[in-house]
Amino acid sequence: MLTARAYVAPSATDPLAPSTIERRDVGPHDVLVEIKFAGICHSDIHTVRGDWGPAPYPLTVGHEIAGIVSAVGGEVTKHAVGDRAGVGCLVNSCRECLNCRRGEEQYCLKGGVGTYAAVDVDGTITQGGYCSHIVVNEDFVLRIPQSIDLAAAAPLLCAGITTYSPLRHWGAGPGKKVAIVGMGGLGHMAVKFAAALGAEVTVLSQSLAKQEDGKRLGADEYLATSDPRTFELLENRFDLIVNTVSAAVDVNKYLSLLALDGTLVNVGAPPEPLPVAAFTLFGNRRSFAGSSIGSISQTQEMLDYCAEQGIACEIEVISAEAINEAWERVLASDVRYRFVIDIATLPQP
Repeated sequence: MLTARAYVAPSATDPLAPSTIERRDVGPHDVLVEIKFAGICHSDIHTVRGDWGPAPYPLTVGHEIAGIVSAVGGEVTKHAVGDRAGVGCLVNSCRECLNCRRGEEQYCLKGGVGTYAAVDVDGTITQGGYCSHIVVNEDFVLRIPQSIDLAAAAPLLCAGITTYSPLRHWGAGPGKKVAIVGMGGLGHMAVKFAAALGAEVTVLSQSLAKQEDGKRLGADEYLATSDPRTFELLENRFDLIVNTVSAAVDVNKYLSLLALDGTLVNVGAPPEPLPVAAFTLFGNRRSFAGSSIGSISQTQEMLDYCAEQGIACEIEVISAEAINEAWERVLASDVRYRFVIDIATLPQP
């Protein structure tokens, strides 16, 4: 077993604190990644604080992981020592169900193995990336292109793929009108991707506080949802709306903005239900859908696309001792646009 330095949540209410965790020995098909940077995702906070159900404590979270391969198993063929590597939200799946065989292991019918708070293949609870090392099966390790800054690459493993996947699936591109709800960690990446794909992009945010950023990142329009005239102005306009907000919103108001055969896709994951009026869907043959992360192959496609297009997350790098403060700032929407932990600052045990 390998002992790794970590920042650990002891309970749903206590602050995260420095500690150590155990990693399994590197198996024949495993890769050991020395973690250099880990992004802070709102999901980390939801999980630890029990918003989505009970969590197993003590728990190390983090599924936006960027580092360097430091060891590989004897049968590994996809990665080598010294490679730049990423690990996202998934570290294994059953490999046998219909969805896995189709290459959509993020929708594993038997339940994929999440990077943290899940039961691993050896029966242990998975621990995430707020730590110095992680051991992962080679099939779930991504290659980070040289042209992407390693710190800025980390959030691509969740915030990036979570927005890239629905934009690709629902065909964002030239001639399509796309709205992005929210301008946070996910939203700012959705704006970048939708603009790069050639869509006409509108940001819908509570206020105009980030309007300048939105335009800089590629938005054509930026409107405030706190102004009721916004919903009148934009009625029946969009082919696709991606809602990135992790809080309850009035879904029916946003559905009314869809054009014929338009789709509202939720990627934000609020704990509250989102009621939908059936008659709102009938008009314009509208659809309300959800999207998780992308597959491993699509995540690699996304990383390569980012390298080609010069796309990366807007980040604020912090030390490990600032994690608890950063969490509070995430909850207050006080970050532009993703916190990334410099893992070198983890204290020695």
